[in-house]
Amino acid sequence: MDYRFNSISLTRFASTICALAGIEKPEKADEPVESILKLFNDAPFDRIVIHNPDAVAMWLYQQNFELFEKVLRHAPVCLPFKTVFPSVTPVCFGTMYTGALPEVHGIQFYTKPVIKIDSVYDAFIGAGKKAAIVAVRESSMSKIFLERDMDYFIEEDDEKVKETAIRLIKENKYNLLSVYTQEYDDVMHARGVLSPEAINALKNQIRIFDELANAIKETERDGKTLITFSTDHGVHNEPNGRGSHGTDEPYDRNIAHFFGVL
Repeated sequence: MDYRFNSISLTRFASTICALAGIEKPEKADEPVESILKLFNDAPFDRIVIHNPDAVAMWLYQQNFELFEKVLRHAPVCLPFKTVFPSVTPVCFGTMYTGALPEVHGIQFYTKPVIKIDSVYDAFIGAGKKAAIVAVRESSMSKIFLERDMDYFIEEDDEKVKETAIRLIKENKYNLLSVYTQEYDDVMHARGVLSPEAINALKNQIRIFDELANAIKETERDGKTLITFSTDHGVHNEPNGRGSHGTDEPYDRNIAHFFGVL
């Protein structure tokens, strides 16, 4: 075992989410993380809201712990995952929501085709539940899970995504809501992973999660909503000072997901 890497594969996220919803996992998905299932003995949950902020490496959490206070307030259970290689957005989200390795779900480099194999969304739909994605236009999450009997809300930027997601949370008609935001990824590529601009973008991602969680608390009455803060891959700086990702190194592959009940 290479002890530089987290031991839990991201292939186990999809089945864990489905188990927490009380439904069957996607066909090609790896097995769930049993310790998480034991912690959340309120399962099955009627509603699961997954915030997908792009590129929030585990080392960012470890080295900037105070920044994550608003994440931990709502989602105090931290699960360390090892994401897949290449550690780029469509490959990683493909695995996150199918539970399958890249060679199985079909995206093995930075491209955005529609994934055809069974996903978390298909599992929810097959169980008679309603699912939706809220994502920034042209992002991977706005494209790779299209062509399913679910709702898609494609917005121009993170703030519009947040506003739509809060409206949908308050309407409370979806059993699964994925909310994708990307400001940190955008800024760190241009300015560097720890630049003031990138840290401000990271704070905005965390603020959005806080606002989503507060909206749930305002509408939830029986404590049956699970929320997660679930990124896709990590980051590092290149010699030119700009941020990047995609390598088979711990800074790009070690990520942390956070789970909580609201």
